[in-house]
Amino acid sequence: MNLAVDRVRDRPRERRDPDRGERRRRRVVGPERAQEQEQRDDDDPAPDAEERTQEAGDETDQGEPHAAYRRFVSDGDLLGRLRAEPERAAIFLDVDGVLAPIVARPEDSRVPDETRDEVRRLASKYALVACVSGRTGDDARRLVGLDELVYVGEHGLELVPEAQSWRGAMRAFADTVEWPVEDKGLTLTFHYRGDDDEEAAEAFLLEVAERARDAGLRPRFGRKVLEVRPPVDASKGTAVRYLLEHRRLERALYAGDDATDLDAFHVVGELPLGVRVGVAADESPRGITEEADLVVGSPSEFLDVLRGL
Repeated sequence: MNLAVDRVRDRPRERRDPDRGERRRRRVVGPERAQEQEQRDDDDPAPDAEERTQEAGDETDQGEPHAAYRRFVSDGDLLGRLRAEPERAAIFLDVDGVLAPIVARPEDSRVPDETRDEVRRLASKYALVACVSGRTGDDARRLVGLDELVYVGEHGLELVPEAQSWRGAMRAFADTVEWPVEDKGLTLTFHYRGDDDEEAAEAFLLEVAERARDAGLRPRFGRKVLEVRPPVDASKGTAVRYLLEHRRLERALYAGDDATDLDAFHVVGELPLGVRVGVAADESPRGITEEADLVVGSPSEFLDVLRGL
C-alpha cells in the first residue's frame, strides 16, 4: 500500500553522529582516481549542487562532465554496521537511475529481475525497505513489482494532503506549455532527453521554468528533465524523515542519482548511522559524488551493493 499521513514538514534534527566527520575522512577513493580527485578538490572547489539545482533558472552543470568513480567502505565500517543489525535499519531506494537504468522513454523503464530478487531479499531482512521516487507511488510499485515495499511517489508530495489542492493549477499550467508533458497529478515533467537539439530544448524549458516561478510554482531541473511542482514544503528528504520517525529508526541507507535525492542525503547524513550511496552518471549533479559515502557508476554496480547487504 502507498503510505498516506496527515502532514509532513521538513525540520532539522538536533541529534548528530559524532563519528561522521571521522568516517568521512576514512573514505577511500579508488586508486586509479585518487590523484585526479585530489587535484580537482584543490584547484576547483565545486559549488553546492543543491543550490545550483534548487533554482530552475540556474543552468544545469555545463562544465566538464565528472567521471563516475568509486569510494569503498570497508565491511567493518558503515555497511558492515548497517548489515549487522538489519532489524534496526531502513533501506531507501530511488527507482529510475538506481534500480532501473535511465532510458529515453520513462514508460520503457524496467527493473532487472536480479535486482528485484535482491530487493525482495532485503525486504524480508530489514525493518523497512522503501522506494522514494519522482514517479507516482502506483507507477513505482508497478515498475518495481514488489508489494512488500513501501512506496512514496512524486518526491514526497503524496504524503502532504495540502498538495492535492494544486492539481487544477498544475494542469492549467501544463496546458500553456507547447511541449510534451508527463502530468503525474502533483508534478509536471518535461523531458528533453534525445531531443534533436537538446541545447535549444533546455533553453526553451528555462523560459518555462521562469513562467512557472511567476505562476507561484516551483521548477527544478534534473537529468535531462524539468520538473514543476506546487509550492508545498515536501521533498524526498521529508518523506525519508517521516518514514524513519514513524518506524522509530535511526539507521538507514539511501541510494540516489539526481538532484532531488540530495534532500534525502541531507536527512540520512544527520543520523547516528547513515549511508548515502550515489549512483553517478555524467548527468548527475556533483553533490551526488561529493556527499555520498559510497559511489558506484551504474545501476548494475549498485546491484553489487545490494548483494552486500
